[in-house]
Amino acid sequence: MDGRIKEAVDLFQEVLVYGTERVIKSVDHPLWKEYSPEQIQMLKLIGSEKQITSARLAVLQAVHKSAISSRIKKLLQKDVIQVVQTTDKREKLLELTDKGQAIIEELDQVLADYLEKLLSENIADEEIEQFLTIFRKLKTIIKMDGV
Repeated sequence: MDGRIKEAVDLFQEVLVYGTERVIKSVDHPLWKEYSPEQIQMLKLIGSEKQITSARLAVLQAVHKSAISSRIKKLLQKDVIQVVQTTDKREKLLELTDKGQAIIEELDQVLADYLEKLLSENIADEEIEQFLTIFRKLKTIIKMDGV
């Protein structure tokens, strides 16, 4: 593997892990205390997919189905997701409730405000445009690959 590609992968993983940690520690918002990062990620996935099975969530979060079941149970108790029965009795889909959608919108705004302040103080507009161009390209490549 080209050394630059390995460095890019390493940097991406580092930013993902340490960036998440920094955001959680830096953003003082009650929702970050009420919901775990895994629960928030699950809410985001359900919101972006609109309706999704627990098996698909397990794949997307790269965890065992039992971990997903536990998270689903907690989110159902908090009334932020609901189960939708399909015509196939064996399949159940999950979707956000209005409360869940409102939480995602609020967290997205809090995160956007934090990152805007962080980036505007440290990264030039031109660099942000380069970042967006590269990440849009990566998203297209990954989606074409069926991931």
